[in-house]
Amino acid sequence: MNTSGIGKGYVQVYTGNGKGKTTAALGLAFRAMGRGLKTYIGQFMKGQAYSELKAAAMVSPYITIEQYGKETFTYGHDSPLEEDIQRVREGLAKATAAMLSNKYDIVVLDEIVTSHFFHHVSLKEILEIIQLKPAGVELILTGRYAPPELITAADLVTEMQEVKHYYQQKVNAREGIER
Repeated sequence: MNTSGIGKGYVQVYTGNGKGKTTAALGLAFRAMGRGLKTYIGQFMKGQAYSELKAAAMVSPYITIEQYGKETFTYGHDSPLEEDIQRVREGLAKATAAMLSNKYDIVVLDEIVTSHFFHHVSLKEILEIIQLKPAGVELILTGRYAPPELITAADLVTEMQEVKHYYQQKVNAREGIER
């Protein structure tokens, strides 16, 4: 069993077109660390040097992050590259193993929902991971475009809604804020 334990673990989904899905998952991991809980974060579709990678190294072993993307991910919705599909499948196997390892209280599948939208992973595969989730593990899934079946399967769903964003004024992602 997990070393610290959270009691019953739930399935949370952070979705929507607004900023903050990954940030919310990272905040939950940081809060959990304050109680001695350990979090595994598998980042799908991400291979860039995001600042959270450096932060996680500073707080190891409480937060572990692995990326399953590449520096420049292909976002072809209708015809995904086999290479991208393979990266997601390998990541899914690693994240599932982490979830079943009894080493982590929280497992985050960051951008897995978006990976589904881009046809890198099937809804069936995501729902199977939810079914495999041990009772004492909190499972967080993030990404835009959560399908209704995933929303139904989750215990908590938060939709981030964009009201206004400075990207519209051509502000690039900033180190330590968006990346």
